[in-house]
Amino acid sequence: MYFDFASLPEYVPYFLPAAWMTLEITMLGILLGLVLGLVTVFMRISDKRIFNIPAHAYIYVIRGTPLLLQLLFIYFGMRSMIGLSALPAAVLALGIHNGAYIAEIFRGAIVSISSGQMEAARSIGMSYSRAMFRIILPQAFKRAIPALGNQFIIALKDSSLASTITINELLLKSQQLASSNFMMMEMLTIAGGFYLLYTGVFTFLFHGIEKRLDTGRV
Repeated sequence: MYFDFASLPEYVPYFLPAAWMTLEITMLGILLGLVLGLVTVFMRISDKRIFNIPAHAYIYVIRGTPLLLQLLFIYFGMRSMIGLSALPAAVLALGIHNGAYIAEIFRGAIVSISSGQMEAARSIGMSYSRAMFRIILPQAFKRAIPALGNQFIIALKDSSLASTITINELLLKSQQLASSNFMMMEMLTIAGGFYLLYTGVFTFLFHGIEKRLDTGRV
């Protein structure tokens, strides 16, 4: 079997729109996941069962089922009900999936903060919410940065599943081109190169954030 890797540069421009689509899905999915994660973690740590139970159920269901199943469930289910197109369905699925994991990341960071700090804040007259936002959350966020960076990279790789609902991201583009030029390994190599590039950039950025916030000394 002969692999024509010398011809890879001429095919790279064909991947650029798909590379942008992969980045767009990832960023939107992470942003939605951050919002859902923050809302869920406050429900999760609440003493009120009306908030706590739904948060538990959401995290249990999402973490207990595959992302591909969730993606297909949302795409085919929402399309039949409200005509949801492929891109919003992919962003919604990735956001909901990321939200459950991000909620657990934040919860772990919050409970790692000494309870004495909350008690001290309440003793000087701070309300629970004020103490949470001014004292606990800033420290928890710094501690959560490494895990959030890992989740961001996982979300990037998970975006490849959007190819199953016909979104023209990197993986689907490589398959489409390979079906016409019969260069499957070469096209997959280009797609892999983009993923490695993105992963390297995101890893560098998060390491920079970690150093700037000095997370090791929290």
